[in-house]
Amino acid sequence: MSGARPVVVITEVGDLDPRPGIELLEGNGFEVVVLTEGMSAPLPARAAEAIAAIVGFAPFGAAELDLFPSLQLVCTTSTGVDMVDVAAAAERGATVVGLGGVATQEVALHALTLMLAALREVPAGRRVVRDGGWTIDLDVTPRPVGELVLGLVGFGRIARETARIARPLFARILATDPFVTEPEHGVELVDLAALLAECDVVSLHLPADDESRGLFSTDRIATMRDGALLVNVSRGELVDSAAVLAALESGKLSGYAADVLDSEPPAVDDALRDHPRAIITPHMAFLSTASLSRYELNPARAIVERLSPA
Repeated sequence: MSGARPVVVITEVGDLDPRPGIELLEGNGFEVVVLTEGMSAPLPARAAEAIAAIVGFAPFGAAELDLFPSLQLVCTTSTGVDMVDVAAAAERGATVVGLGGVATQEVALHALTLMLAALREVPAGRRVVRDGGWTIDLDVTPRPVGELVLGLVGFGRIARETARIARPLFARILATDPFVTEPEHGVELVDLAALLAECDVVSLHLPADDESRGLFSTDRIATMRDGALLVNVSRGELVDSAAVLAALESGKLSGYAADVLDSEPPAVDDALRDHPRAIITPHMAFLSTASLSRYELNPARAIVERLSPA
């Protein structure tokens, strides 16, 4: 239709409020179509004409891309873009943009919070108080953090921020990342095998892709230092939950602290939910009042900057 506004489609409505982004887009000359019933239902009028899409965590592959043949831009509402088939998008002339840096400090702080809560045995202390006990009833003794070695698997933006804020607390910090050759914040760069053999705490900072999915399997965990703590604030698919549970039961791992799981939310009978040596938070590492605003607005800002009809 001549003179019609260019269309942006929001493919799913999750925990984020779409209204700030919609207002920004409409104020800059776009028409926004929200797929309130997802992509499996018949598309609303004009949705198929979309030149840009804002997508959530549902898979957005070749079949979904083909629903919108005019797409030029796909913006995710997360730092990662692993839910999008980037190669298929490129074949169709569409660029994929993630939210790099939108919650770097929040996620790094959450990673460190999980580490310290586990190392200081906070869950055990809470259980003692809940059951009417006090110090003498504790059956665990915290290890001295200052004598421990922290390992970062992946050394991108969030891992570097984690290293910066954790550096005064740990004896050493090691990192492994095939794409990084220059250390920062006093971090020692090593290969994965050396890191797992030497580190008391291992924190994961990787995207989920064909190489990293299931990276921490039974065999990989077996190469870790006995009694190590494993921390995951990246993607649940990096870790085999059954392998982690077995390692907790055997004592190979002293603890597992995670903000992400391979199935979210976990099933009611998922043993990790209530395991005494596990701390599981509900995929909240990215959250703060400031980051929430950026998550809601930055995809729309990217579309306005790149495709504004004005």
